[in-house]
Amino acid sequence: MKRGKRRGKAPGSGTLAADFTRGMVATGLLTAVQDRWVTGAEAPAPRTILRHGLQGGAALAAASVAADALRNRDYARLALAVAAGAAGVVMIEHLLNPADEPPQERPKHEDPHG
Repeated sequence: MKRGKRRGKAPGSGTLAADFTRGMVATGLLTAVQDRWVTGAEAPAPRTILRHGLQGGAALAAASVAADALRNRDYARLALAVAAGAAGVVMIEHLLNPADEPPQERPKHEDPHG
């Protein structure tokens, strides 16, 4: 092994956090300014900007790991990165964009088929 490689940073160290931050800032900015100059358009809610930013960060971080795994032909890591990214985006959507009304429960004696 070459000495120069051993002294340098480990490949990929710290890039996941950087990719997440890049995706979060880029997506948050897009959400904040998109359609702002359309007549009658309201500014997006801060919660919407946060939700979209976090989802963009999770998506970009997962995509970066997936691209690295594909380059190294590590297909298990590729599948795991895609699944983790999708789970992260869905989790953020669920936590920061809850339904307006909780679903109504049917009475126990009511037939579910009509």
